[in-house]
Amino acid sequence: MKKNKGMIVTFLTPAVLFFAVIFVYPIVRTLLMSFFNIEGVTDSFDQWSFAGISNYTSLMQTALFKTAMMNLLKIWLIGGIIVMSISLLLSVILTSGIRLKKFFRAIIYLPNIISAVALATMWLQYVYSSQFGLLKTVFTKLHLTKLAAIPWTDGDHKFMSLLIAYCFGMVGYHMLIWVSGIERISPEFYEAATIDGANKPQQFRYMTLPLLKGVFKTNITMWSVTSVGFFVWSQLFSTVTAEQSTIVPVQYMYLKMFGAGNTVTARDAGLSASIGVMLCLCVVIVFTVCNKLLKDDDLEF
Repeated sequence: MKKNKGMIVTFLTPAVLFFAVIFVYPIVRTLLMSFFNIEGVTDSFDQWSFAGISNYTSLMQTALFKTAMMNLLKIWLIGGIIVMSISLLLSVILTSGIRLKKFFRAIIYLPNIISAVALATMWLQYVYSSQFGLLKTVFTKLHLTKLAAIPWTDGDHKFMSLLIAYCFGMVGYHMLIWVSGIERISPEFYEAATIDGANKPQQFRYMTLPLLKGVFKTNITMWSVTSVGFFVWSQLFSTVTAEQSTIVPVQYMYLKMFGAGNTVTARDAGLSASIGVMLCLCVVIVFTVCNKLLKDDDLEF
């Protein structure tokens, strides 16, 4: 038994040390930094000046940060409704016994294996372009001149254009999560429901949806995590470093951390750390609410 304990300690020690250095230490350091005034993220501890919760109160009074949080809320709520609805619809179709379902799954998932930079550039250059973009060409062919004349990348339309492009890339990822949940449901349930006279919509409403509560929680949590980390798309769609129509908290955090941009110039690592802590709390709150509202302990497959 002692030999077994020694072997366990020997094999676990490198993994525990790696986890502590790579994950635990940065988390603890970031949490501590959020309560101090720090100019650079690499500043030593003797250069830290205790600030209490002033970083958090300062953020809540900053108009640009409020705008960034509002943009994030729109991405999470509006984008979440769009992505969850379309991905669930596609997953139901692809698990209904259609032919070539593996091919369609691969095609729908394809945007997830393409770099976000390349995908955003494609939308900006070849879809939203006011000269030869796909939308302009299609609407012109259909003689929809008003739609063809919409400047998709101007200040009034840029956020919605960004959201549509981002949702397009995320549908495939969440579709596969839905598919994995639907495929766990035994076909015998559907056969029994059919014999009892339930049609397809009734089977979906009263059987499929209740049995997907756990998968729904997973999808919401993953969507929240990716939404909170929203950065590349906002950066690429911005014609300036901090454009109010597309700015999100992570972009604002980046600007404060490195002191870049036209509207954000001073470096403030402590303030940036507080943004990270607040975003983490947002994900925890969403996860906690989902666990309270969506309980699937009484469901059996």
